[in-house]
Amino acid sequence: MKLTFVGADHEVTGSCHCLQACGKTILIDYGMEQGRDVFENEPLPVAPALVDYVFLTHAHVDHSGYIPLLYANGFRGKIYATEATADLCDIMLRDCAHIQMQEAEWRRRKAKRNSKFENTEPLYIMEDAEGAIHQFIPCEYDTVIDVCDGIKIRFTDIGHLLGSSSIEVWISEKGQERKIVFSGDIGNMRQPLIRDPKYTEEADYVVMESTYGDRLHTTERPDYVKSLAEVLNKTFARGGNVVIPSFAIGRTQEMLYFLRQIKHDHLVTAVDDFEVFVDSPMAVSATQLFADHQYACYDEEAMEYVKKGINPISFHGLRLSITQEESVAINFDDKPKVILAASGMCDAGRIKHHLKHNLWRPESTILFVGYQSVGTLGRSIIDGAQRVKLFGEEIDVKAEITKLEGLSGHADKDGLTAWINGFTKKRPRKVFIVHGEDSVTISFAQYLKNEFGYDTYAPYSGTVFDLVSGTFEKEGVPVPVQKKGAENVSDVYARLKAAGARLVAVIAKVSGISNKDKAKFADQINALCDKYDK
Repeated sequence: MKLTFVGADHEVTGSCHCLQACGKTILIDYGMEQGRDVFENEPLPVAPALVDYVFLTHAHVDHSGYIPLLYANGFRGKIYATEATADLCDIMLRDCAHIQMQEAEWRRRKAKRNSKFENTEPLYIMEDAEGAIHQFIPCEYDTVIDVCDGIKIRFTDIGHLLGSSSIEVWISEKGQERKIVFSGDIGNMRQPLIRDPKYTEEADYVVMESTYGDRLHTTERPDYVKSLAEVLNKTFARGGNVVIPSFAIGRTQEMLYFLRQIKHDHLVTAVDDFEVFVDSPMAVSATQLFADHQYACYDEEAMEYVKKGINPISFHGLRLSITQEESVAINFDDKPKVILAASGMCDAGRIKHHLKHNLWRPESTILFVGYQSVGTLGRSIIDGAQRVKLFGEEIDVKAEITKLEGLSGHADKDGLTAWINGFTKKRPRKVFIVHGEDSVTISFAQYLKNEFGYDTYAPYSGTVFDLVSGTFEKEGVPVPVQKKGAENVSDVYARLKAAGARLVAVIAKVSGISNKDKAKFADQINALCDKYDK
């Protein structure tokens, strides 16, 4: 019964924890790293083919984005997630695969013309994403689920994103019982559309995030509608566009919620009946999913609109861009407009094209509405970069750069503190602080220890903790990321090695089949080896 910390340890993205108990290996999230990668992550403690389950807290890429890679490397287990998370991953993981394939193809074309570009393969392809999607087991909130002998789980609404959850895990093995709670990303209070975080009251151990563990949001909820209307009026009066880099899932729907109110109350006077373009196929699909899950996930304010027959995230003048041709056409329209496009940190997706067409225009505004990780294009722009590179071309930054303050899907220091103090029936023996920048995980762990007496620990990747004895089998150490050299194994060869590891795992699992089938299996393996062992 042990817990291994793999990703998002002293870093904000790439969440992954590995729980081994009752003869099973379980991953809690398997997310992609985004932005600057500070520390090396230890590999999974087992081959992907030996992972039995994934428990997924929510659909954001930094928690789910490597699940197709897990599948590509041999995983065939079950993925437990809330119903909304499963539906969101159906579109999000496909989109991730599309981006991986598209960017790999772009680099291949570049490599043919320029030796500075490496000819790379995608991390995974569409078939891997689709395969992973078929492994999902949709679950309802607040329902105890028997996963296997000795392991039960329950998803609790954590108010970060449609379908987001904290996960309670009960383990019973060899007369020992432990309960561990994984916070996932804890939501901000009084967010538009979705409900506030729900607290959990008891645990033996807690693994909690600390993204905003060093800062406080404003005490009063900002008037987002008023602030956004001011940006629109100011920009439209100059004849420019308002370009909003926005996460396709969550933040885009919140912005539509505000824009509907602005339209309804006629708060923009500079341009009559302005258009709003949502230029992201994934965002368009996600917006429909919000409506599909409104009864399970919407808060009271949003449900008041629904009861009146009003879709709170739709309005006249909303244009949904699906095809590439529709996306390109947006920048040939001279009328001032709002453009919502992913990705939210500007590192991929159609937003890069809209930045290329608007960053150099002093009349336009780039409005940031979400967190920008260190190392991302979005962070560079918001930090005052004078020039940025897009598609190999240097672009001057002359547009107005601004931010809609106070809008956050993450709880601040007080919100995180309130969540951990919600364990009133059984105080956790130890609280592991993860999913925060290096200095933040350390300072927030110290804060909880000094102010509230919690036994806290901020693990580095590779840390292994025994849940029965309450002791560390291994304490990870920070290993700074080194620049990859030309001698590194290629992605394709890495996939070949993973396939070999999967084969070994499969052989270990089929010891009980008939001798005839064993002989047939051995002949097939030998035939394949003979083909390449020359």
